[in-house]
Amino acid sequence: MEIHKTPTAEAGMLIRRPVAEVFEAIVDPAITTKFWFTHSSGRLDSRKEVRWEWRMYGASAMVNVSEIVENKKIVMQWSDPPTTVVWTFTEMPGAETPDGATFLEVSNFGSAGTADEQVKQAVGSTDGFALVLAGAKAWLEQGLSLGLIGDRYPKGVPGR
Repeated sequence: MEIHKTPTAEAGMLIRRPVAEVFEAIVDPAITTKFWFTHSSGRLDSRKEVRWEWRMYGASAMVNVSEIVENKKIVMQWSDPPTTVVWTFTEMPGAETPDGATFLEVSNFGSAGTADEQVKQAVGSTDGFALVLAGAKAWLEQGLSLGLIGDRYPKGVPGR
């Protein structure tokens, strides 16, 4: 019997900040805009819909939060057609930092289309979420805004 697994984007990063601070960085757009999207209609909350914008690209997405477990997990749907994104926050006791550390994982699944299209979307989402996590790490640990998302597809690059 052949088993087919839905193509899933997966990324993870150790962030040397307490879990409550990392969680807040994802739910509070005043923080998230430092490393990911440019504007938001509001804070992430259970059963709430918000709009995220990436104005440098003229793009936006509606985000529907289906579940939040504070400092543990966020489940949301976004895109058109919708996909599911699951954020998992794992406290890392004993990490080499006095304030604690968090392992932040994100997975994105449920893409539509042919198998090849689903794989392409999973690869692209993995790339994007890896940049988001790296940007979050730089901001939360060092206070640095690296501009990773805005620099991913700069104007003038052939084929973009």
